[in-house]
Amino acid sequence: MDTPIDARRLAPTKDNRWSAHFRATLALGIPLIGAQLAQLGIHTTDVMIIGRLGAEQLAAMVLSAQFLFTILIFGSGFAIAVIPLVAQAYGRGDVVSVRRSLRMGLWVVIGFWIIMQPAFFNAEQILLFAQQKPEVAKLAHGYIMIGQFGVLPALLFNVMRSLVSAIGKAGIILNVTIATLVMNAIFAYILVLGHFGFPAMGLEGAAIVSVAVQTAGFLFILAFVQRREETRRYEIFVRFWKPDWHALLEVIRLGFPISVTILAEVSLFTVASLLMGYIGTIELAAHGIALQWASIAFMIPLGLSQAATVRVGVAHGQGDYQGLVRASITVLVLACAISAVGSVLFASMPQFLGSWFLDVNSPEAPEVLAYAGPLIVVAGLFQLVDGLQVIANGLLRGLKDARVPMIMALIAYWPIGFFLAWAFAFPLGFGGIGIWFGFLVGLAAAAVMLCARFYLLLRREAELAHA
Repeated sequence: MDTPIDARRLAPTKDNRWSAHFRATLALGIPLIGAQLAQLGIHTTDVMIIGRLGAEQLAAMVLSAQFLFTILIFGSGFAIAVIPLVAQAYGRGDVVSVRRSLRMGLWVVIGFWIIMQPAFFNAEQILLFAQQKPEVAKLAHGYIMIGQFGVLPALLFNVMRSLVSAIGKAGIILNVTIATLVMNAIFAYILVLGHFGFPAMGLEGAAIVSVAVQTAGFLFILAFVQRREETRRYEIFVRFWKPDWHALLEVIRLGFPISVTILAEVSLFTVASLLMGYIGTIELAAHGIALQWASIAFMIPLGLSQAATVRVGVAHGQGDYQGLVRASITVLVLACAISAVGSVLFASMPQFLGSWFLDVNSPEAPEVLAYAGPLIVVAGLFQLVDGLQVIANGLLRGLKDARVPMIMALIAYWPIGFFLAWAFAFPLGFGGIGIWFGFLVGLAAAAVMLCARFYLLLRREAELAHA
């Protein structure tokens, strides 16, 4: 039987000085931001290496990567749900609840991966149904059948990182991600292109490397948790087979709306690319450049959002209303300050930034850069509203609030964002920049609604604190 031994000793100490909150947020947020950027670097490295094999192989890799990423991102919602559960339990010093939430989180993502097997095995048919070229769909299917075995350790890694984040040891997440980035680059170079006496394995080699790297990442963080006294005492894998139906249902109840919210936002930007492609090739190329910069900038508030979930979750678990308020204000101030700096940079040098992802000597370069410039300026404004809405989402998750935010996000992303993007671009005739303005308004609506929701919940917490 699980017993709450050492509960008080494991609870974090309270320190509500503003300087302490800023230090703690940065100590947690910087490694998480770095890990997000390193993860983006892994994908960029793959594109650069596979691109040397030819257009068909690159197209197949992009298709298969998007296919696997869609499944991974949906499953990650359940892993993200474990973060506030663990953070709140850690804040209470409740060892048993930490253990049970982690165990059931691992159960849920394993179950999710098993349920997704029909999608993996029928990937070629799904891609053909999506009107992809048969030869590309076949190549992508081969990658997916191997790459699917990397999805499970990636999900398990995401669950385990909730524990190290909650206890303030997020640096290991950055270290592991950088290690896997280096491993991926080295082994992909060797196996995909065939160097140092190894045969060139092409896409198959890239898939094998992906599985190996994701597995290594999980094993690294598992070794860290099992070897350190402060994490080993949680006994995560003792009686791992033992179910806790309440914890299991809590992970699913909180994780499903998070998964839907993430998928809704990811699919929105996929549709943006399709709309841009409908307008023209130059416009799509310019959109791709601006979106790449927006994606890089987004890694910063995304990392801070994960830190916000932990900081708010721990304070809420401690019943520390002042700490909850100060943790929230701290992460909002940091996110807004960083986004403001980024917006100024984007607005002041759009042509220079656009040239980073384009051969400036190509004949179409001047036209692409001319179109990309205004989009990069809008991408700077994107940072403010997109960063604010993702931070608000992180704060709400820290309070284990996901269902209402999901509804708000869906309304903001699609009925508002997508409709206005389409209306600005086509009926009103603004073209590509209209798509970006439409999404800008949609994300701003999400930021307003989610921040208002968090403010209302804070008021409720204040009433409970003073009751």
